Amino acid sequence: MTRYAIDAQVAVRLIRAGLRAPSSADDTLVGPAVLRSDVLAALYALPEDQGRALLDPLAALRIRLLGDRVSRATAWRLARELGWSDPRPAEYLAVARLQADVLVTADPAVLAAAEAVRIPTTDPAALVP
Repeated sequence: MTRYAIDAQVAVRLIRAGLRAPSSADDTLVGPAVLRSDVLAALYALPEDQGRALLDPLAALRIRLLGDRVSRATAWRLARELGWSDPRPAEYLAVARLQADVLVTADPAVLAAAEAVRIPTTDPAALVP
């Protein structure tokens, strides 16, 4: 079983591809609680008809969203360690560190940060055909 931590960009790619879960029934998706708001913002930036068409598939995406005290504290520490002024991206790193086997992201800044703090990553193609 593999637990994939995904970011908002990957979630959008998954719902655009019509996927609701990883290809293997043994695999799971996890993300920080803020993922839903970040995906909503990404969909809102699309032309309205396209964004609205993806709202229901977003609700159907099987992902465990985490936002507990330990995750928040870990995100805080990681943001400080990385010298970031905003802890929001560090929430993805925190969930990956605490609850996942690998982080799936195409964001160059998050990829570089994950490498710097030794969090394994993989390309979104691992989940999105």
